[in-house]
Order: sequence, then structure tokens, then C-alpha cells
Amino acid sequence: MTLSVVPTRKDEAWRYSDIDAVASLWPVPAAETIALASDEEREAASVIQDGISEFAIMLGAGARYDFRILSMAERYGRVAIDVTLHEGSDFNLGVAQIAGADATVEIVTTVRHAEPGATSRQTVRLVAAGRGTVTYLGKVAVARDAQQTDSEQDVKAMLLDRSATANAKPELEIYADDVKCAHGCAVGELDANALFYMKSRGLPEAEAKRMLLQAFVAGVFDGAEDGERMQALALEKLGELV
Repeated sequence: MTLSVVPTRKDEAWRYSDIDAVASLWPVPAAETIALASDEEREAASVIQDGISEFAIMLGAGARYDFRILSMAERYGRVAIDVTLHEGSDFNLGVAQIAGADATVEIVTTVRHAEPGATSRQTVRLVAAGRGTVTYLGKVAVARDAQQTDSEQDVKAMLLDRSATANAKPELEIYADDVKCAHGCAVGELDANALFYMKSRGLPEAEAKRMLLQAFVAGVFDGAEDGERMQALALEKLGELV
């Protein structure tokens, strides 16, 4: 839910934000509501640049929703997603965030498993260069009666410069006892050995870096209806950073 006043860094969901940029965008539009009926299947892709985008997603019993996002603001871009899953529904989220120069790019997700047997997957890849900042704050909340929940958060960040910043906070809040929930998070740099090998085979350094970054974000868009276009846009932006 959008706050009525400009948030501060005392608000957990905004603790890594560029508050000056947020203030320049305030107030933000109401969240876009996406509701799927029982057993309905849908997929969507969104390219987020500067601005704040919010989505409220409701999945009926047995519904399936696949959502892919490419976020690459020049100054400040934020995506907030709140998902409620009913019995046997499935939510898949793939996100690539890219920030260079002084840009701040962030995504905040809350996935609510309200009823039994629902599944959710979040695959998030973050790339920051220059003084860019990338952030993922993700919470999976499993209700007391939501037995047989299956949920996973897979978050990886790549820093191309020592001045870049990545923030990641995957979180699980579980009240049921028959669940399978996992989260993983890693922050690193380009593989120096792989980069050396590729350069020794005649590839220019920038091209070698671009290829490694391509491999890093590729899985985010695998299987998406609009995957090729999204990946091409991501590679174009990544090329600017190397």
C-alpha cells in the first residue's frame, strides 16, 4: 500500500532508497491490481525505468502467473509487488536489475501464501557499476493453514566496481509446519579466472565481461514469451556498464 506521506529511511521497506529521488516522484499512482480467477493462467513482462511502480496480485485457486521484470533506471527506479496465493496457485517472478553511475534500483516483494498447496519462485539478478545501488527486499509469509507450501527465493548480485552497492534481504515468515521454503543470496564480482581465460583467447575485455554478464542474467528470462526482447534490452544496458 502506498504511504500518504513521503517515507524516510526509518521505514524498513525504504531503508536503502534515494529519498530525495523518492520525494521528487511523490505522490505515486495507486498500485496496479492484477487478479486471476481460479485455474486461470497468465504471463506478463515489464520494463521499468525511472519511477515507482506498485503491483497488487491476487491468484485464485489453481491459478498460475508468470511475471518477468527488467529494471534499469537512470536515477531511481522502484518496483513493489504484493502477491496473495490461494490454494494450489503458482507464482513465478524473474527480475533483472541494472544500475550504473549514481542510479538506485530496487525491488520489494511480499508473497503471501494464504492457503495450502501453493508454490512460488523468485529469481533475482542484480548488477551494479559505478556508484550504482541495487536492492532486493523480499518476504515470503506462510499462513498457519497454508500447509504444503513450496517457496524459493534465489538472489544473486554482481558488483562491477568497488564503489557499487548491493543490498539483499530475503526473509521467511512461516506459521505452518508442513512446508518447503528456501532462500539463497550471494554477492560477488565477475570471475577473474574466466575473464582471464576469455581474454587469453583473443576476446576484448569489454566483450568478455559482456558475455559473462549475459550468462549471469540469462536465466531470468528463460521460457518467457517476451524473453528474447527482454534479454536484448538487458544486454544493451549491460554493454553500457563495461
